[in-house]
Amino acid sequence: MSEELKTGTTTIGIVCKDGLVLAADKRATSGNMIVDKKCKKIHQIADDIIITMAGTVSDAQLLTKLVKAEIKLKEIRTGKNISVKEAANLLAGMVYENIRKFSFIPGISHFLLGGKDTHGFHLYDVYADGSLTLCDDYLSSGSGSVFALGVMETLYKKDISVDEAIKLVVKAVNAALQRDSASGNGINIFTVTSDGVKEFVEKEVSARIEL
Repeated sequence: MSEELKTGTTTIGIVCKDGLVLAADKRATSGNMIVDKKCKKIHQIADDIIITMAGTVSDAQLLTKLVKAEIKLKEIRTGKNISVKEAANLLAGMVYENIRKFSFIPGISHFLLGGKDTHGFHLYDVYADGSLTLCDDYLSSGSGSVFALGVMETLYKKDISVDEAIKLVVKAVNAALQRDSASGNGINIFTVTSDGVKEFVEKEVSARIEL
């Protein structure tokens, strides 16, 4: 059980005056072994909604696929785009149900969900127990979150812009990469603005030494 595949992980979400910024590292681990150096931990589940994932990889991946499918079905049935709050409630319910099923491998998954709708930009913490919290500043999840949060606590400011937040998440993720062995190998950064969801950067970091 201790060898189950986990993302390790550092994920971050920031609420900005002109949108949202979400970021994550790229390493997945199994115990002390790095099994994936290009793990994608940010996924788009609707036109203007994205999530970051942390925890047991199989559960996080399955829940991501399920919530994306359920959102699409709801939009087809109603003819309307789902709101960010509706998507967050749907995912939280799935996480709640998942962790309470009997399993030899604990189904632990933690998501940050961010997006925009007719009411503005919203960032939610969908915690591993299925609880749901609306955030008005910043969030972090995963084993490297304690290091990232230290940077955020120091450098975050109200009314931060998307451009400023991008620079801040790079500093925060880098702090986690330096201290958390389960986080590493690069960074993905996504933005949610009035122009929609965009992948701002995907950067890999090599630890190979060459002479």
